[in-house]
Amino acid sequence: MSTTAHGRGSIKKTVSDLAIFGGVPAFETALHVGRPNIGNREKFLARVDDILERRWLTNGGQYVSEFEQRIAEILDVEHCVAICNATVGLEIAIRALNLKGEVIIPSFTFIATAHVLQWLKITPVFCDIDPKTHCLDPNKLEQLITPQTTGIIGVHLWGQACDIDSLTEICARRRLKLLFDSAHAFGSSYKGRMIGSFGDAEVFSFHATKFVNSLEGGAVATNNAQLAEQLRLMRNFGFITYDKTEALGINGKMNEISAAMGLTNLESVEEFISLNREHYTHYREQLADLEGISVLTFNEGERSNYQYVVLEVDEQKTGLTRDHLMQILHAENVLARRYFYPGCHNMEPYKSLYPDADRLLPQTERLATRVLTLPTGQAINAEMIDVICTIFRTALENGSEVRNLIEERLPA
Repeated sequence: MSTTAHGRGSIKKTVSDLAIFGGVPAFETALHVGRPNIGNREKFLARVDDILERRWLTNGGQYVSEFEQRIAEILDVEHCVAICNATVGLEIAIRALNLKGEVIIPSFTFIATAHVLQWLKITPVFCDIDPKTHCLDPNKLEQLITPQTTGIIGVHLWGQACDIDSLTEICARRRLKLLFDSAHAFGSSYKGRMIGSFGDAEVFSFHATKFVNSLEGGAVATNNAQLAEQLRLMRNFGFITYDKTEALGINGKMNEISAAMGLTNLESVEEFISLNREHYTHYREQLADLEGISVLTFNEGERSNYQYVVLEVDEQKTGLTRDHLMQILHAENVLARRYFYPGCHNMEPYKSLYPDADRLLPQTERLATRVLTLPTGQAINAEMIDVICTIFRTALENGSEVRNLIEERLPA
């Protein structure tokens, strides 16, 4: 990782020092949100050499089996089915659970959660979120249940759990299936239990941007043996023997090199979490006194992966919008992200299909204009965080001037 010379962040003291107004960018190379963590390279390359030597690259090799076993052990779940990616994992799980009609989901999530339903000709019904956790609000959910509703997909956002107990109770009482999109939540817990064993099934992502990655990959975890068998059939075209299918299926298999990367990174999972927590704590300390900037906090009584540093920007207090701050950071080569803007309901095809959805989503609408995520993980260090926070401080201490200068640059 190449950065600027030591101490450059300390000169970001005036408005003219900011790169957006002509100053030298604080970082020579871009700092991304979700830049991949990499475990022990020698171990990974040794596994790759073994895969190439055996010439078994996919179709349920030993590394996929080992990866599934290791994930199941970590999650304390009976079955783990590795998939080529989490989106396909969601699609297969939805079909295996025989969801149809309408399924309730949050709009404040990655678009894949909605797309897989629409792709399968199931209507996603968008529910508002709890402003504290950013997850589904159970109190807003039951009014959306209709005779066509067959299930709920909760999203464990930022590595913290939904209100699992409330969602479980509602689904049991209303006879609905409960699936969790756990793409953010590997390594996190709920009431002392690892996320992964709740609902009918949970779907994890091991995409390159996740703190534990398998290059590209996902997994479905469940304690339902019959469901697990159905998932295994469906990820391999429905084959039960070499030349016989028993169910409709697609190619959702994870390959051996992805599994090798996943296994290698699992060996460093505690190191990754520890580093993420250090960065999260450092950001919180450095930003604590900036009015209008709040860092999303985690329940210290639970395990968390701390893979996201999430800010909320209160424009009324900062004088600057979230998007102003994002522009300032981008000019410094700090590529902060505004997850999950503008909300699934404001993206196509949902914006056209459900033009009035926003009326039921006030918290989603509010958060979509306030949330900003910052770089963390192996790609940065404490000194870089100091520089990033200095940029925040300089921008906010000169909020009115900065805002006027930015708005003057906008086309008439």
